[in-house]
Amino acid sequence: MKKIGLFFGSFNPIHIGHLILANYILENSDMDELWFVVSPQNPFKDKKTLLSDHNRLDMVQLAVKNYPNMRASNIEFSLPKPSYTVDTLTYLHEKYPEHSFSLIMGEDNLGSLHKWKNADLLVENHHIIVYPRVFEGAKKESVYGNHTNISMIKAPVIELSATEIRAMIREGKNVRPMLPPEVFEYLDGSSFYK
Repeated sequence: MKKIGLFFGSFNPIHIGHLILANYILENSDMDELWFVVSPQNPFKDKKTLLSDHNRLDMVQLAVKNYPNMRASNIEFSLPKPSYTVDTLTYLHEKYPEHSFSLIMGEDNLGSLHKWKNADLLVENHHIIVYPRVFEGAKKESVYGNHTNISMIKAPVIELSATEIRAMIREGKNVRPMLPPEVFEYLDGSSFYK
């Protein structure tokens, strides 16, 4: 049975922080592969700054092409909107019964996990890998803090944000060191985020 880690996000754009974290998890866990699940429009995110689903998928594909154990997934593009993680996981289990799936999330999401659709079911049936984040506000204690399906990992904290990268692009600043080279090339010379 292949063990797959699922890293959900809008990846708007994918940056080196995402790759460093993904690589760290692959090298320091029993995961066989890590899938970047590109989320369609998130109801909580501002549409104006979001590139099309396919542009963001293209960037993830470019970013992971030299990493044999990483892949881009557009699985949520064909599912009903808005996408709920629990529904996506159910669908993936039906489509790939030969795989086991773990959810990868930042510590900031763990605090609000109890508000997610069918959160209890999610935690009961899936392994969740939580990586550290530096985030505003006091650490919220999670309802699921001690659950056996939740593993905290000591991954490096890379405080790079796609929001900041988009702002720098708009201001004409150099973002080359923050992006995988293929993603930088893809964005450079385009009008994306300007």
